[in-house]
Amino acid sequence: MAHALELACGHRPLTYPGSSRTADPTRAIPDLAATVRAVVSGDQAAFARLYADYVRMIHAILLGRVPHRDVDDLVQEVFITAYTRIRELRNAAAFGGWLATIARNRATDYRRQAREPVELPAELPGGDAIESETLAVLDIVRKLPDAYRETLLMRLVEGMTGDEIAARTGLTPGSVRVNLHRGMKMLREQLGVEPAQP
Repeated sequence: MAHALELACGHRPLTYPGSSRTADPTRAIPDLAATVRAVVSGDQAAFARLYADYVRMIHAILLGRVPHRDVDDLVQEVFITAYTRIRELRNAAAFGGWLATIARNRATDYRRQAREPVELPAELPGGDAIESETLAVLDIVRKLPDAYRETLLMRLVEGMTGDEIAARTGLTPGSVRVNLHRGMKMLREQLGVEPAQP
């Protein structure tokens, strides 16, 4: 199933320029408040560090809300907005939640501006059966409740660990586990797949 979602995105879990998939994913950002203050002071390298640590989370949030073809552009727009509005952030420790809110609001604006609702066609021109199936799975994931959808996409598409999701979103590790469990259960029910037996 993770492979199906990876195919839906057209790639394996992302590696953006400046992001690191080899660093310890469970680590908290060292002195997040100092990093945010450095960005406010104009330190572009500090912003690059924030980008590297949060880009996969933002990609997952947007992937669950907008058509795949527009996700990368919207990721960039979210980070541009964050950079220009970072002085409005009152609590640097809440950076992840603040950034996620910007992403969700940008997705809402995008949907408002869309002239017609986007429906996935049953067959895609030039696509194979696996690609069509993958897009159908992604369409089901997009219909899950927000918390489950975002957590599942961060885990299955972006390859983030539960601890990394917790560190970036501000959720407790227990909440992340519950969201992943419930989200996978709902996804399996929608797909008519029985859970694997140990």
